[in-house]
Amino acid sequence: MHISKKNISTWLHLGAGAFFRAHQAWYLNQLRREGNNDWHMALANIRNSSTQKTLQQLKAQHGRYTLETISPEGELNYETIDAVDQILLWDSRLASTVAIGADPSTKIISFTVTEGGYFLDDDGHLELSHPAVRADLHDEGEINTLYGALTLILIARQQQQSGPLTLLCCDNLRQNGDSFSQGMIEFLTAKQRPDLIDWMQRNTSAPNSMVDRITPKFDEALYARLQKQGISGDAAPLSCESFARWVIEDHFASDRPELERVGVEFVDDVTTIEEAKIRLLNASHSGIAWAGALHGRRYIDESLPGHVTNWIRDYVLQDVGAALQQRGVELDLPAECDSVLARFGNRWVRDTVARVSSDSIAKLHGFIVPTLKDCYGQEKIPQATLRLPALFFLFMQRHHNGDLPFSYEDRAIDSMDVDGIFSARDPLAAFAAQPALFGTVRRQNAFADHLRSAVDEVESTLAASHKGR
Repeated sequence: MHISKKNISTWLHLGAGAFFRAHQAWYLNQLRREGNNDWHMALANIRNSSTQKTLQQLKAQHGRYTLETISPEGELNYETIDAVDQILLWDSRLASTVAIGADPSTKIISFTVTEGGYFLDDDGHLELSHPAVRADLHDEGEINTLYGALTLILIARQQQQSGPLTLLCCDNLRQNGDSFSQGMIEFLTAKQRPDLIDWMQRNTSAPNSMVDRITPKFDEALYARLQKQGISGDAAPLSCESFARWVIEDHFASDRPELERVGVEFVDDVTTIEEAKIRLLNASHSGIAWAGALHGRRYIDESLPGHVTNWIRDYVLQDVGAALQQRGVELDLPAECDSVLARFGNRWVRDTVARVSSDSIAKLHGFIVPTLKDCYGQEKIPQATLRLPALFFLFMQRHHNGDLPFSYEDRAIDSMDVDGIFSARDPLAAFAAQPALFGTVRRQNAFADHLRSAVDEVESTLAASHKGR
C-alpha cells in the first residue's frame, strides 16, 4: 500500500456515465470533505457516446454537479460534488486523454465501460473477431474499445518512462481486475507488442474490486426537486440510492488516496464479497427487470409482484445458497435477500426497467450462468435459477416482435442471431444453444428441456397474473 502524502497525484477515470459520478467521484468528494486534497481527478470518454453531452455540461460547470441521494424511507439529501477537476472532451485519437494518462503524476486510471465493454467469451478470452476489437487492432479510425485507448496510454508511458500505474476496473465482472488484464494482454499479443506486455506486467497492477450503488437513469423530475431546495442552473445533476459500497484489493502499483477514511474497504482478496454481490444483487436485478418488462412496468419498484418476489427468494435460497456454500461463503441468506429486495423496492429511486435490462446478454452470461453451472456440477437441476433465463427468453421474444415498451439497448446484440433464433422451427432450442448466452452450459444434458419447462411455468404464471388484474 502506498498512500499519497506530499505531491498532488492524478486519478484519471475513463467512462463519464452516471455510476462513476455517483460512486467513485462521490467517494473522492467525501475524502476532500475530510481535508485531504492530495488527488486531482480527470474525467474522459473513450468513445463518442451519449455521455459526451454530459462531459460538455460538466466542463461548462467546471466539473461541479449536484448529487441527490435517496434513503429507503424516501429521505432526500443533496450534495455538491466538486471532486472532478478536469474534463477531457473526446476526440477520435483521444489526444488529451492520452496526454493526461501518460503524465508521470497520473497514478491511477479507473474505468467503467459496462460488462459488455470487455468483449470476453465464456472462458474469459478476448473476442478477437468482434468488429470493435478488430478495428482497434488494425487502427481503423477512431478508438472503439478500452483496450485501444489504454494501448495508446501505455505506449506513451513506456516511451516517457512515466512510472508505475494502477489500472482499476469498476465494472461488475467476476475478478474484474484479472479479467480486464487477461483481455488487455490478449489484445497486445494480437497487436504483436510483447515489449508492451512486458512493460505492463512490470509497471502496472489491476486490483480486483466490487462496486455497489443503484444509480437510475436521469429523470427530469429531479430539476423540480432541486428547485424546491433553491438549487438552480445545474445542467448535470443526478440521483442515486443512499447505500454505497466499494471493496478493493489493496494491490496498488503506486500511490493511492486514503479512501478507507470514507468507508472504502481495502482487503487482500475480494472474491467472496464479489461473488455474493453478483449472484444476489446483480442477477436478481436483471431477472426483476425482465419480469417488469413482461408485465409492462416502467420502474423496478413496480416490478415486484408476489410471484416475482417469490422467484427471487427461491433463486437465492435454493440455488445461490448452495453455490456460495460450496465456495466457503457463509451468509445469512434470508437477511441478505430481504435487504436486496428492499433496495429494489425503494419507490423513490425510480430506477427504470429499460436501464436495468440494457446489456442483458453479458449480464445473463456473467451473473446467472455461473449458478447454473454450479448446480449442474452438483448434479442438481437448477429449477429456481432457470426461471431467470426463461424470463430473458420471453423478454427477447417481445423485443424481436417489437412488443417491448421501450427500445432495448445491448452492445453485444450482434453476438447472437436474434432474427434467426425467433424464426427457427424451435426458437427455444435455438435460444438454449447460444454460446454467447450459455457457454458450456448449453451442452449440459437435458438443459434445453429444463429451460423449456421453466419457460412454460413462467409463461403460465405471467398469464395468470395478467388475468387477475
